[in-house]
Amino acid sequence: MAFEKSELLQNLPDQFFAHLVQKVNAKIAAGHDVINLGQGNPDQPTPDYILEAMHNSISDPQNHKYAQFRGLPELKSAIADFYQDEYGVTLDPETEVAILGGSKIGLVELIFSLTNPKDTVLLPNPGYPDYLSGAALGQVKVVDLPLKAENNFLPDYRQINQQDKNNAKLMYLNYPNNPTGAIATPAFYEETVSFAKQYHIGVVSDLAYGAIGFDQQKPLSFLQTPHAKDVGIEFYTFSKTFNMAGWRIGFAVGNADMIEAINLIQDHLFVSVFPAIQHAATVALNNKSERKIAISKLQNLYQERRDQFIAAVREFGWEPIVPKGAFYILMPVPAGYTSASFTDLLLNEADVAVADANGFGSLGEGYVRIGLTVEVERLLEAAKRIRQLDVFNEIIKKR
Repeated sequence: MAFEKSELLQNLPDQFFAHLVQKVNAKIAAGHDVINLGQGNPDQPTPDYILEAMHNSISDPQNHKYAQFRGLPELKSAIADFYQDEYGVTLDPETEVAILGGSKIGLVELIFSLTNPKDTVLLPNPGYPDYLSGAALGQVKVVDLPLKAENNFLPDYRQINQQDKNNAKLMYLNYPNNPTGAIATPAFYEETVSFAKQYHIGVVSDLAYGAIGFDQQKPLSFLQTPHAKDVGIEFYTFSKTFNMAGWRIGFAVGNADMIEAINLIQDHLFVSVFPAIQHAATVALNNKSERKIAISKLQNLYQERRDQFIAAVREFGWEPIVPKGAFYILMPVPAGYTSASFTDLLLNEADVAVADANGFGSLGEGYVRIGLTVEVERLLEAAKRIRQLDVFNEIIKKR
C-alpha cells in the first residue's frame, strides 16, 4: 500500500546539505581520501567543563522525566545573564527567552508561527538554505535581500521594491554571515531598526556564529541596537560557540510577542529539550571563566586556520573573499566554470569537498564555500591538491 506525500512536503526545496553529504560519503565509500571542506560541522570536542556537567546531570533520575514545556528557568536566567555580560542587553527570562532544540528549529518554525500563506518574507540571497524550508512550510512569498560584495554583503534596503516593503511581514538577517563571512556594523543595524519600524517588519537575526570574529573584532548582536527588541528577535546556538552541534540546544531572545509565538508552537510540537542537556547548557553559560577560555580558544583556532589557508591559496593566484567572521571562506570559481561544475571538479579530481555556493541562493553563483572545520594540516593538503589542477597551472603560468 503506497502513500503519497502531502503537497506541503512535495513543495519543500531539496535539502542542500543532505545532498552534499551523500556525494561526499559516496566518494569516501569508494576508497578516496576526501578532505571535507563542505560542511559546517565543528570538528573540536565540547569543552571538558560542559562534559562534566552533562555527566553529573545525566545520572540524576529527575532529569529522565519530561522536561518543562518551555524550558528550565535556570537556563533562561543563564541566557539572560549571558546576553547582559556579552552584549549589555537586558532580557526578561520569562517573556523574552525561548529554549530550542537547536536554532534551526526556531528559524524554520517562526515563519509559520507569525505569517499566513501568501504573506511576504524577505530572505538573504545568498543565505542559509533552511530559511527556504520555513518559507515553504509557511507557504509564503519569498523576496530576496541581495547580498553583494560591493556592499560588503549587507542588503541595501533602498533597492527593495516598494510593494514588497509594504507587504513584508518578516526579514531574516545572518551576521556573521553564512556563506560570505561578512559582519554587520552598528550603522547597518540602526538602519535596520528604522526600516523595520517604518514598514512594520519583524526582524529575525541569526547569530549562529556570534562567538567567531576575526582580527580581534567581536561580532555584534542585533539586540545591542537601540529599540531592536521593539522589532525583532535573535537566535543563538550552542553548536558553534561550544562545539555542541550534536547536542541540539539553542535559544531565541528578544521581542516578547515573537517569543510567545515560538513557545506556543513548541507547546504543540515538543516537550522542550532533554533536561540534562539544559543543565549542561546552563553550566556552559554560567561558568564565566571557563566560557571565556573556551571562546578565546575557538577564535584563535579559526583565525589560524583562516590565515593559513588564505596564505596557501594566494600562492597560486586564488584570491578569497576574506571573511571577518564565521568559519567559512568564499572563494571565486575560475573562468569557464560554474559553482556546480567547479565543485564537482574539486571532488572528482582533487578529492576535496566544498559547498557549491549556488546552493545558498542565485547570488552565490560564481563562488564555492570553504569550511574551516578541519585541522590546519588538512587545509594545507587541500590547497596543495587544488594547486595541482590544470586550471590553476594555467593561472600560475599567466602570472
